[in-house]
Parts: sequence; C-alpha cells; structure tokens
Amino acid sequence: MRHLSVKKTAPAGLPRSRGYIMWAGPSALDGSPIAFIATMSTSNGKTGDMVQGWIIRTDINPVEAVKTGQDAAICGACVHRNGTCYVNVAQAPNAVYKAYHRGIYPIFNLEQHGHHFAARKIRLGAYGDPAAVPFEAVASIALLGIGHTGYTHQAAHKSFDKRFLSLCMVSADSPKQAAKYQALGAKTFRVAMAGDGLMDSEVECLADSQGIQCIDCGLCDGVKQSVAITVHGARASNFKTATLIGVVQI
Repeated sequence: MRHLSVKKTAPAGLPRSRGYIMWAGPSALDGSPIAFIATMSTSNGKTGDMVQGWIIRTDINPVEAVKTGQDAAICGACVHRNGTCYVNVAQAPNAVYKAYHRGIYPIFNLEQHGHHFAARKIRLGAYGDPAAVPFEAVASIALLGIGHTGYTHQAAHKSFDKRFLSLCMVSADSPKQAAKYQALGAKTFRVAMAGDGLMDSEVECLADSQGIQCIDCGLCDGVKQSVAITVHGARASNFKTATLIGVVQI
C-alpha cells in the first residue's frame, strides 16, 4: 500500500525567504542607519497579497524609536507621529526589526531573487516613508513588480527628491494643503475626517467606498488620481483636519 509523504516539499517557484533586504544605508532625512525590507506575504485585508515594504531604523527598536522621537529618520516630520498613525509599531514593524537582527532576511540579489517579485504588486511603505531611501533604490524596487503603491509625507523636507512625485502619492492633511501640492503637479492622498467633503480633483479611497483591495485598485501609484480617505486606526479621534494646514515648499 502506498502512503502519503510525511515530509512535505514546497512547490517549485515559491519564495525561499520570508523577505529580503532590498537596501540599507543612511537615511536621506537625517543620516541615521535604516533599511528597506520587503516581506513576501501578508494577512492585510485592505491591501491584499502585495509585497510589503518596511523602512526601519536598523540600530534601534521601532517602539523605542517612536518613544524617543528617533523615528524621524524614517518618518520625517509627519504629523501622524503625534498620535494618529494607524501603524502599531509594536506589532509588524517590531517583528520585522527583530527578524532583521536574527538574520532571517538575505540581501536581495536580482538574479537569485528577482523572479519572486514577478507578477506581484508592491506596497512601498507598509511602515516608514519611501523618501527616506534614495530614489534610485525605491524606483528599482517598484520596477520589479507589475504595479505599486507609495506615499510620502516628505514633500516639504529640505532633502526631498522631487522625482518621488512620479512614484508616490504626496500625503496631505487638509484640503488647502492638498490643493497646494496638486498645483505643483503632485497626486495627493488626503486624510480627512468622517463627513468631510471631497475636492473636485479627488475620489474616495476605493477600499473605503467600495471594498476594493489595493492590489486590485492601483490608483495610488503617484500618477493616476488624487485620493481622500477617512482617518482610521486606534487613535483616529486625535486627528483634526482644521488644525493641519501646513506650509508647502517644493
């Protein structure tokens, strides 16, 4: 009698790693040591099964970085660092940081690992701002797949590389701020309060309005369409649109 095998063999072609170190070096925002880690699977129901990009400090745990303000290396002066960020850094970012220091992730090699990104869509910033990484590195990562999403809060940073306007949505936190960025040619992703009006140039995030996953939507690639979304996350009540006007300098 034949029996089912006890030792299972993974199908050929599946990722041999949970993720890869795509780039590591000094932050473009303040020079601190950071890395871009791509993880190959996710349970995120909003994005769908996209490759997830994590920008983390490599010298300090993300929980401690937030407590001490050293997360500025990867988040700059993003207003959501003050209590409205939807990311719980004690969970996924912390797990990625620990895995990085355990040596779980090999350094990405195009010939050896590039095929694992084929026919995949890539989320450039599951945590951290892509503009903390050199543009060339982020652009090369985006080109590995068949589509991407990306967001940056760094358009007013003195070191901001304007080429990111062709790759990422510019995050805005008020209609006035969004209008200023759009006038400069950017596509914006505006966080708003429930019941706020949409600008004529915007559509509501399709995940919120129609339940469409990011992997199937594709609007947030920096070139297609300006989008608005209702603030969400455990600390959403801390967000107040009227107080977030800001000064735009590009």
